Amino acid sequence: MAGDAATRPYDLFAPAIEYAVDVAQRNILFWDVMRQRGNQYREHLAQIAPNVLDYEVEFIVDGRQLERPVNYGLVRIVPPEGVVIDPTRRPFVVVDPRAGHGPGIGGFKADSEIGVVMKAGHPCYFVGFLPDPIPGQTIEDVGRAEAVFLEKVIALHPKADGKPCVIGNCQAGWAVVMLASVRPELFGPMIIAGSPLSYWDGVHGRNPMRYSGGLLGGSWLTALTGDLGAGKFDGAWLVQNFENLNPANTWWMKQYNLYSKIDTEAPRYLGFERYWGGHVNLNVEEMQFIVDQLFVGNNLAAAKIQTSDGYPLDLRNIRSPIVVFCSEGDNITPPPQALGWILDLYDSVDDIRSHEQTIVYSVHQQVGHLGIFVSGGVAQKEYSEFSNNIDLIDVLPPGLYEAIFERKGADTANPDLTSGEWVMRCEERTLDDIRALGGNDAADDRCFAAAAKVSEINLALYRAFAQPLVRALANPPMAEWMQKLHPLRITYELFSDASPMAAMLKPMTAWVREHRSAASPDNPFVAWQENTSEQIVAALDSWRDVRDRFAEQTFFTIYGSPALQAAFGIDPASAQPLRRPAKDPWHQELLRERLASLKALMAVGGLNTATVRALVYAGKCRGAVDERGFEIVRRLRREDVGPSLSLVEFKALVREQFYLLLIDQEAALAAIPQMLPEDAPARQQMLNIIRRVLAACGPLDGEDQARLARITRLFDPGDTTAGVEKIVPISSARREIESEAS
Repeated sequence: MAGDAATRPYDLFAPAIEYAVDVAQRNILFWDVMRQRGNQYREHLAQIAPNVLDYEVEFIVDGRQLERPVNYGLVRIVPPEGVVIDPTRRPFVVVDPRAGHGPGIGGFKADSEIGVVMKAGHPCYFVGFLPDPIPGQTIEDVGRAEAVFLEKVIALHPKADGKPCVIGNCQAGWAVVMLASVRPELFGPMIIAGSPLSYWDGVHGRNPMRYSGGLLGGSWLTALTGDLGAGKFDGAWLVQNFENLNPANTWWMKQYNLYSKIDTEAPRYLGFERYWGGHVNLNVEEMQFIVDQLFVGNNLAAAKIQTSDGYPLDLRNIRSPIVVFCSEGDNITPPPQALGWILDLYDSVDDIRSHEQTIVYSVHQQVGHLGIFVSGGVAQKEYSEFSNNIDLIDVLPPGLYEAIFERKGADTANPDLTSGEWVMRCEERTLDDIRALGGNDAADDRCFAAAAKVSEINLALYRAFAQPLVRALANPPMAEWMQKLHPLRITYELFSDASPMAAMLKPMTAWVREHRSAASPDNPFVAWQENTSEQIVAALDSWRDVRDRFAEQTFFTIYGSPALQAAFGIDPASAQPLRRPAKDPWHQELLRERLASLKALMAVGGLNTATVRALVYAGKCRGAVDERGFEIVRRLRREDVGPSLSLVEFKALVREQFYLLLIDQEAALAAIPQMLPEDAPARQQMLNIIRRVLAACGPLDGEDQARLARITRLFDPGDTTAGVEKIVPISSARREIESEAS
């Protein structure tokens, strides 16, 4: 009892002592990770071509050797051991954003865009860049270089079943669609991930970044920063803009998460900081174009940008499917900015179809901006499904679709027809579905238009009165020191082996690791620490919300002034959209000619044409295309059963038959019997294929049965079977058809 009494006072202080030891050790380990972070930063910048790719690469084209040199290059991703590439599958080209950080985010780890693309058997290429631009290079020069890269990829894969699929991440997304609008022949489907294409759009109270251009007086500050940088724009300023969006994460949570999990979190933290701290530069001409034409001017969605030779960059010229992937949790590129261009360019889904465009979008509910590119869950779900079903997307009839992903379960019909854990289908949508995601009204657009006018005036004033003096004073040595002293760069430089603290820190860290004693999870001081952290985060979030509300109110108060708008020639009472591009009279004429040529094909074609027409008609009432039906067609083609068409031919035929059914459905169906051969087994073979494709998603409903019954009467008037309840396995399909033929 005496011993218990003696230890009881110690027991009272034991949690405090345990926590104090833990805190002391964690502090030493935390600062050692900061030291490693600084060393990593210095080593990364010392590389000639720093990147964060987790793959071996083979250099293909050096953009510095082109006629109009740029600091970009094309590399081939070498497949890791055990990954088998199918040379007949279309190649993928991943283009990374040059928006302050270095390249590699698309292949940051195994579960990445690049990883799932190669797992699906596709050859993969990557477009990256060096830290410093070639003097004088422009955004147009970069686009021309990327065209050369795609030409090279196409030449390297003459047996591929389609043109390259191009993934454009963030800033690279708008660069990709700009190129596709002038060189559509180079592209297969393109995946535009987290990329703002309609910069004014957003939702009140949620998207504050779009107000920054107006609140800073426009793009004159961009010109000033570039002039002080002796012609270069430091990408660290862009990164700082991103960090300012979420001060709780920037100033507290990122560091606290490392501190509180110091024994396990260091590798993940250092891996991400290797990317986040890899700042790169842009030429002032490049950055000025981005701000004037895109961020403030919002001219891309309005088709108001032209190349140096006068060719308009009109996204309606794109002929390849466009897949837009965005997230509600993205505060840099919210869904309205990723998808608002559709409302700017088109009056209806029929307008989209008249331009022969296929647009597929997918909206994640919570992942943040960087998570779109680096999240393992996103890679295994969305990107895996996109890469496995890219041919399905390529052959979709023109229109607007949403990609829906459902996890496979016990009640999933024909799960063997899908790869992975998800089933993807593309459901038809209307423009009202895009509007429901949020966006601007006419009053909002007038405010942003007024801000763009103010930007033009302020930039002209700066160039006339201040720029000559600034350029006279600025010089490369001063620009270099300004870059080194940037607040973000200093935080990396201060904590490294170059710091006097490092010599003392390393032996202390070694001792702590040897004698590490972490506090138990149920220690009351650990709970107090977590509670304190939550209060700090809540306080910073509250400050951010107040700041953002004030910024929004200030923006609309200034630029919503009727007098200011009228002074710039903007009608304050007008409800007309300000960004809608003019209708192209040539498009209407071409459309009339196209309709006439299509009508002439109503009864033209043989068994393949009739089969595709029947498939499009029978499946049209569903308003969706499921990957399982397409997989049936793909497997039958491998077995040399069914239409003997290449993917390109099949796509062209699907589109042609879709339009014919859209123009005159009854006439198109009435023409089917005269297109069919007299060979009854051949007709029955195709009818069986139609049945299997339609039943791939499960039992047919009433409308499906009725349409299939009509097709059955057209193909074989003596067959009264409307459909099947279960798909005949592909392995037995050939035997059944051969039996029928005999």
